[in-house]
Amino acid sequence: MTLMIGLTGGIASGKSTVSNMFKELGITVIDADVEARLAVQQGEPAYKLIVSEFGEDILLENGEIDRPKLGSIIFYDSALRQRLNEITHPEVRKRMAQQMQEAVLNGEKAVVLDIPLLFEGKLTHMVEKTILVYVDAETQLKRLMNRNPLSKDEAKARIQSQMPLSEKVKLADAVIDNTGTIESTKQQLLAILRGWGIIED
Repeated sequence: MTLMIGLTGGIASGKSTVSNMFKELGITVIDADVEARLAVQQGEPAYKLIVSEFGEDILLENGEIDRPKLGSIIFYDSALRQRLNEITHPEVRKRMAQQMQEAVLNGEKAVVLDIPLLFEGKLTHMVEKTILVYVDAETQLKRLMNRNPLSKDEAKARIQSQMPLSEKVKLADAVIDNTGTIESTKQQLLAILRGWGIIED
């Protein structure tokens, strides 16, 4: 049996770090963000729908979708954000399901679905176990401002557009506290995977 694990976090919580640790352990990671980018490439069904819905103003000169521009349009408009999700999410899920099936056929012990909005998008039905990468609010704000050239207010707005990590803690099967060292994060991950029988001692 292949165990489907949902990996989630919040912006700047360090989910990518943990995702890379899974890859280093040889565990397949299916990244929803990567699939979302591939799903809206030229020629894909979602691409055509997005252009007809949002107009050609959102395209770059080469015909690709200008993601930052589209992002700025939907960031402040929940109805448009909802519409974009209705177009892209089914395509992304289809792409992910295909890869999950391949992993099962290959007899892999575990597959990780890296989904930022696992809880908000009510996608837990796709997985059997969930891992949350957690940091406290202060660390999250500091890391986001260090990573992106955002003002404090802009950074807070980004964080507040997601479900608070403190809420997600209650929903996750396992929590990795990523406020400490990389080594500490890795040890927590290994302990979880041992507990689930994915890796041996």
